[in-house]
Amino acid sequence: QVQLVESGGGLVQAGGSLRLSCAASGRAITYYVMGWFRQAPGKEREIVAASSRSGGSTYYTDSMEGRFTISRDNAENTVYLQMNSLKPEDTAVYYCAAAQRLTISRNRNEYNYWGQGTQVTVSS
Repeated sequence: QVQLVESGGGLVQAGGSLRLSCAASGRAITYYVMGWFRQAPGKEREIVAASSRSGGSTYYTDSMEGRFTISRDNAENTVYLQMNSLKPEDTAVYYCAAAQRLTISRNRNEYNYWGQGTQVTVSS
């Protein structure tokens, strides 16, 4: 099984950028669809972006497309989420997750492994 550790969160002003990293260990991420999710206080955990096992296909929630970019470095066993033009409503805990499946899923219940999360706070 794979272990996931996120980093890169923090406090940023609206309009700023952050790059989150998800370092995997225990198994190569090439075996997994990788996703980024987020959960704001009082809200359900929602998908932000996902990447196919090769990285050749990606998915973005509409409100993130054009601002966020998911990428993966399979050699480094790491997944990234570049977040630009951040808004206060992007404030949440961001989670990295791995799904042992062949195709991208938007369903959080399809993801088998989760990191501990990293807090992103966007001030207005």
